[in-house]
Amino acid sequence: MIPTRKRVGTPRLRSKPKDLSPGNTSRHGLPNVSDADASLVRRALRGDSQAIQGLVERYQNEVFGLCVRLLCHRQDAEDVTQEVFLRVFRSLRRWDSNRPLKPWIMAIAVNRCRTWLAQRSRRPELADYLHETVAGPPADDSAELVREIKAALADLRWEYRSVFVMFHEHGQPYEEIAGVMDKPVGTIKTWLHRARLEVLSRLQRRGMISEVEHELP
Repeated sequence: MIPTRKRVGTPRLRSKPKDLSPGNTSRHGLPNVSDADASLVRRALRGDSQAIQGLVERYQNEVFGLCVRLLCHRQDAEDVTQEVFLRVFRSLRRWDSNRPLKPWIMAIAVNRCRTWLAQRSRRPELADYLHETVAGPPADDSAELVREIKAALADLRWEYRSVFVMFHEHGQPYEEIAGVMDKPVGTIKTWLHRARLEVLSRLQRRGMISEVEHELP
């Protein structure tokens, strides 16, 4: 069973990605494979159960968090997270050891979420916040703002929602998101900018923010 996580707060629309120092990046602009990751993978491929568990523990929180935000449903996110790691270990021999491990795992998570949503499309989607908040009016405007942002994200096209969540809520840099989505960095920046525009446009229409207070970078 995947451990429960605390509810994610309001995304910070103007947060910045983590810096990548030159010594920690490959010639492709992505982080180099860490010694810890490489060692765990080698041992896992030999059937070392502790290494397999170590890989799960190392990445399950990030995978689960991403699935929750993309699927907007905690139980579905738990199921998909388990599927992701099953696929990771079935495909581990095909991982390119010259590339970072994390974007490869997150790409599997994004693809599984997309497939899951396609399979779920015949029934109404349940908003995750309905299962996490106490019934009744919001205590203040910030709770309402969180709900409006979640609703705005749910309406975004898949690519926009994915890059928005990875950048603003998981703090992943452009280069890492590009690796996950298998797209150029310029495309990621364009998708992120358009996602921001759509989210802020909805918030403005709903009267949650003013155009002056939330200028886009």
